[in-house]
Order: sequence, then C-alpha cells, then structure tokens
Amino acid sequence: MTKILVDGVEVDVPPEFTLLQACEEAGAEVPRFCYHERLSIAGNCRMCLVEVKGGPPKPAASCAMAVKDLRPGPNGAPPEVFTKTPMVKKAREGVMEFLLVNHPLDCPICDQGGECDLQDQALAFGGDSSRYVENKRAVENKYIGPLVKTEMNRCIHCTRCVRFTAEIAGTGEMGAIGRGEDMEITTYLQSAMTSELQGNVADLCPVGALLPKPQNFRARPWEYQKTESIDVQDALGSAIRIDSRGREVVRILPRVNDAVNEEWISDKTRQVVDGLGRQRLDRPYVRENGRLRPASWQEALGAVAARTRATPAGKTAALVGDLAALEEIFALKLLAEKLGVVSLDCRQDGSRLDRFFGRASYLFNATIAGIDEADSLLIIGSNPRKEAPVLNARIRKRWLKGGFNIALVGEKADLTYDYDYLGAGPDSLLRFIKQGQTPSQKRIVLIGQGALTRPDGDAILALAAQAAVRHGGLSEGWNGFSVLHTAAARVGALDLGFVPSVGGMPAHEFVSKGAADLIFNLGADEIEIEPGAFVVYIGSHGDRGAHRADVVLPGSAYTEKFGLFVNTEGRVQAAARASFPPGEAREDWAILRALSGALGDPLPFDSLAQLRKAMFERHPHLQRIDAIERGDDADIGKLVQHSAVAMKDPFVSVVSDFYLTNPIARASAVMAECSALAQGRLRQAAE
Repeated sequence: MTKILVDGVEVDVPPEFTLLQACEEAGAEVPRFCYHERLSIAGNCRMCLVEVKGGPPKPAASCAMAVKDLRPGPNGAPPEVFTKTPMVKKAREGVMEFLLVNHPLDCPICDQGGECDLQDQALAFGGDSSRYVENKRAVENKYIGPLVKTEMNRCIHCTRCVRFTAEIAGTGEMGAIGRGEDMEITTYLQSAMTSELQGNVADLCPVGALLPKPQNFRARPWEYQKTESIDVQDALGSAIRIDSRGREVVRILPRVNDAVNEEWISDKTRQVVDGLGRQRLDRPYVRENGRLRPASWQEALGAVAARTRATPAGKTAALVGDLAALEEIFALKLLAEKLGVVSLDCRQDGSRLDRFFGRASYLFNATIAGIDEADSLLIIGSNPRKEAPVLNARIRKRWLKGGFNIALVGEKADLTYDYDYLGAGPDSLLRFIKQGQTPSQKRIVLIGQGALTRPDGDAILALAAQAAVRHGGLSEGWNGFSVLHTAAARVGALDLGFVPSVGGMPAHEFVSKGAADLIFNLGADEIEIEPGAFVVYIGSHGDRGAHRADVVLPGSAYTEKFGLFVNTEGRVQAAARASFPPGEAREDWAILRALSGALGDPLPFDSLAQLRKAMFERHPHLQRIDAIERGDDADIGKLVQHSAVAMKDPFVSVVSDFYLTNPIARASAVMAECSALAQGRLRQAAE
C-alpha cells in the first residue's frame, strides 16, 4: 500500500491504483467521460484533470497516471494531489467548453435527458458561457442494428462503445474512421452488430449518441417506477432494474452485481420487455368442441376439479416449465402429494440431471465469480455465448488475462476467444480423460445441456466427473465440476425434488400418447404433449402450452410477482413485482391454492408468506437470499462410479436461436427482428 494526500486527506491505496481511483478513495469527486472501471484506459476526454504537487506545471489526466508514478515529497513525505485548485477548475472548464463546441442543443428532445453525464458535469464543472461562434459540425446517423439508435451529432468520441465491443463482447465491430473533425464512430460497413451484449453500449454512452432504440421517445427517466429484481431469460440470474410507468414495463437495465453479472446483461434480458404485453392470457379458457372459449374462474376450476376426481393418481402427471418461481413449484408439488401423483418432472428438455446423484451433480460448483480464479476450462456440449452470454463475457475476461487454456468438446462456434478443439462427441471426451495428467490445479469442467439432454446424458455426466477428477477439476478447496443450466427454474425445482418418485414417469414418457390422462402444465412451452391427455395449463402467454391445453388458467410473468429463483451456481435470488398481471390473471401459487380449494382439500397456506414458511421448513437453505448452499464434493465421486454407455453422436447445443427461447421472447417483436437478422447471417455464411 502507498500513502497519498488528496486535497489534504491521507489515504492508503495500492500502488497500481490510478490517481482517479485514489481520489475516489479519499472521497473527492473527479469527473470523467472516457474512463470506465471495467474497460481499458483511453485517456482521451481529459475531463479528469487534477494537479500534482511537484509535477509539471500543468494538470494531469488522473485516469492515465498511476499512484506509483508519483514522486514523493521532501523528506519522503507522501505525494500530494489536488482536485479543487484554480488550475484544475480552469482546465476542466476549458475541456467542457471544447466538448460542447459541436454538441447540439438536443436536451429537450434527447432520451438521455435526466440521466446524462454530460448534462450533470456541464452543470457541476463547466463554465457559464462559450466563446465558440462557428457552425457546429453535423454527422450522419448510422444503422448499427435494431437495438441501438444512433444520434452521432451528440458523440464526444469517448470510445467506450469501441472498447466494449473489442474487450468485453469480443466482436470488435465498432471503431473510429476519419481524423480530427472528420472522426466518426461506426460499425465500418454500417451493418447490424452481432454481439448478444450489444445493448450495453447504450448504458456506457455518457451522452445521448447511443440509445436503446425500442424505448425511443417512450418516457423520461423521472417518470419511471424503479424496481430491483433478477432476470430469468437464462439461468444466470443477472441483477436487473425494471423501469415501469403505470401498469406497463418500459425498460430493463442492469444492476451491479460483481458475483454474477458485474454490470452487463444480455440483449434478450434487456429488450424482451415488449413481449411482456403481447399474446397475454388475461382470462381463463375451457376447450369446447375442439376450440378454446372464454370462461369464468369458477367454471374453469370446476372443470379441472371434476377431471381430477375422475382420473386415478397413476394416470396423472405434473410438469414445470423454465420460468416458474420456487413458490408455485412448491405449491404444485404439495398438490401432487395430496393427490398421490408420482409422475412429476421439471426437465421438459429431457435432461438426465437428478437429485439422486447429490446437489453438487447439478450445480455450477466453481461459481460464476470462480471463473476469475480458474487456470483452465473444458467445455462439454455447450455454447456459452448463446446459452449464457454474460457468463461467456466473464470467461473471455479471464482468457484475456492469460494463463487460461480453454478446450472444447462439441459444436465448433465463435465463442469470442480462442480454444483447442478436441472433437465433436463422447469419443473425444474419452480421449481427453485417458491422456496423461495435466498440470492444471483449478480446472473448470463446464457441462452444457447439449450433453445432458441426450438419452446417454447420465453417461456423459459420469464422463465429465471423470474428467474433473483426473485433470484438476477437484482439489483442496476447489470444485470445478460445473453444470451450465439454460432454464431459470431448473435448479430450484431440483432442490425441491420435482422429479419422478418411485414408480413415476419422467416428462418425455408421460407426454407420449396414452401414458397419462391428466397433466398439470405449469408454464412448460418447450415440449410437445401428444394427443390423448387432458392438459391444464397455468401460464402467462398464449404459446405452445396454451394451444395444447384443455383448460387455460392465466398466470403472471416474472415481472408481475414476488418470487424466488435459484441460479445455475445454486444462489437463491429474489424477483420483485414491478407491475400487475393483466385482466383476470393471477399469481400462479394463488391459482394452485384456489384449485386445491375447488378439490375440497385446500393447501395449507393462504398467503405468500405462509407458503414460504412451509417451503423453508422443508428446505431451509432457500431462505438465505443471495447465498450459495454448496454441494458435497463427494457427490462427484459418486458420479464417477456411475456405469452407463455413451453413444457416439456429436453434441449439439440446445439453443439454436438465442432470441426465441421462451414464450415471452417469442411474443416480442424486437426479438423476432433480432432473430431474423441472426438467421439471415447464418444463411449467408452457409452460402
């Protein structure tokens, strides 16, 4: 640690700290535009000027100078930095005057107004007049895709967007052309960006040059009701803020959570919002003469109760979808127990994960933050860029530091980082396992759902465990055996034991013709239920599940209820309600409670608090919000002993279209446009 004086305040900071970071540690406010703590230093806006005692007789850019570069004072006194001297004040006013030379007076019509860094810093650090009288330059707007709108007259060339695409997203699609007054930020050929994280450039832009296009001219920032929640579009559980106006969700922004998503979110997380209001189920429906017709709640619940009483427990099944919260999963499990149903399943994709092998067998045991500590990575049957883009960015961040060997068994893909391609199927994995011991001490063995949703998924799971045990995935204080889930509800449902009991059938069996006479479907839209069974669908959107249903009970989307989720690493997270469900729709757990009442045997709770109390009594770890209940490392040893035969078929990623993976995304016009662009690029590449 190094001592430094900032405006007379002494602080101890690491010598690698920049002066800007040291000033922040001392509580001094230093303005900046180009500097961002998660991007490389550019030092091109010059707004962060400070005065260094004993240094040159001019202000220094605090973002580009390290504490270790300062000379000590006389007799070894700590170096001194000043942020409020007349020199600094005059320099900052001059820089701000230059920045505003070509900036248009768009504040009354700019969507950035109210949360604009340029506005705030011009008020706090700028002057009260300008000496510039020439015409302002004009820059043509650029097309960079359906998610980001450009107003390049406002650009101040901070290059945050350029550095983000090059360093975080790994696509390098944005850059600068021209020099001096002719310099412009663009995608070179003015084509749409291809990154699944491109929407983050709008958050990074300190002015109104890059804005979220779908929210153009929708509302001002102070009109929003802001709700902190978590994302369910994948199994990462990214921290988000939901901004709503009235009953409508208008936008979703990231929140900082260094343990999960740092401060990035995927484009699907950000721009799925229009899908929350489209194709919604807002009243119950009952199928009559082959067609669904509107019905009252009493009629719909009565029809389900009558069919349930007439169906034996052995011919009844329950299915959970990918977006369900713990509360409704637990309520459905209690209802199934009352009815004596043993055919339960949360694995609509056919995954071979099971509680039988222990909790560590289905968690991302290395943890997301643990990627930063790993020294190597083996990816099996997964495309992290499509299945969890934010986690993929974290892998890239670790790869950029060096000393991180990555190997892949599965489909070849552009993952934004280099890797050793070992092969496409289980035979390549076997060769890797049989090779000599590797020097890796903290290897992550990442198993994707593309390896686990096959008929031989349990065998692949055992092979992955062998790879972890033999090649540095398990050591003292380290468990690198990591399952990457794609469904937000999966880990929580496995924790609750929503899998077949003794004598029960898994999902891929009871959805086949004649296997079950009655199926309770809690938001499962990614599976085909063959004709024959009477299907009760509880969900929020009119997607595949509702089209197949005989009775539709309208539920709530994830932004319309308080719910708990468990992410892929086993972290319990809380989602909050930002708006209310439309029409007669209700929260899913309340629907199941009402259904049990219609059956004459009510579930033992009347409120969300009572439900959670009952759930926590059975599963105490679920009440520790934002905490990870780690699995037992010995479970991986059990997996190694599991005997099963692997097929030779190559692994295929379960996510073929990143933008259309769930009913909310499929209802979104913005996601449909993104999907069409992505599919068009695939066709061009194939030609």
